[in-house]
Amino acid sequence: MTLLNWKGMAMPHRIALEGFYTRLEPLDPIVHGEQLYAAVSGIEADRLHKWLPDSAPLSRDEFEAWLVRSAQSLDPLFFAVIDKSTGRAEGRQGLMDINTVNGVAEIGHILWGPRIARSRVTTEAFFLMADYAFRLGVRRWQWRCNALNEPSRRAAERFGYRFEGVFRNHMVIKGANRDTAWYSITDAEWQSLKMKYEVWLAPENFDECGIERFKLSARQGSEN
Repeated sequence: MTLLNWKGMAMPHRIALEGFYTRLEPLDPIVHGEQLYAAVSGIEADRLHKWLPDSAPLSRDEFEAWLVRSAQSLDPLFFAVIDKSTGRAEGRQGLMDINTVNGVAEIGHILWGPRIARSRVTTEAFFLMADYAFRLGVRRWQWRCNALNEPSRRAAERFGYRFEGVFRNHMVIKGANRDTAWYSITDAEWQSLKMKYEVWLAPENFDECGIERFKLSARQGSEN
């Protein structure tokens, strides 16, 4: 495939992204600080941070330092994940490793708190960021994680990524070796996946208790 007219992708901006169940808001220490701290701390804090480069915050002041630093970052560009049913910030994620020349970016630094984990809120949080990236002109949408992180690898497959392989001894995180598993979705694949997400996320796919009628993984078919 020739790309003689390729002019690169646009840079992302600090804008809100709105869905049925989820709103992604540019991370703001004042607006999101207290709610986000409640979501990422407590008895599950160590588990939530197990695979992340940052450790569980030991105090509100320590978390504030992370918030201020992260809110100022352009890459990763951090967003708070808002559960629209409560209006509360229940997690965060970043648009990162942005390569405008080649049209490559990825979602990372994901921490979805216990109240929204494995729900339509988090699935839509992924969808909103992915769709935004492809509208900016992304050609390759990456997912990478510790090769030992089985929940993350299952999530990548459910979201429609294709496994590409493992980089051995790729990084040193928290004083330990990390082999990195790589996944990707290309722009050619996204349009088909996008339609499947839209069908799954439609309100009529959920009963009055919010339980899905059809599983997203069943709608990915051979593209898993």
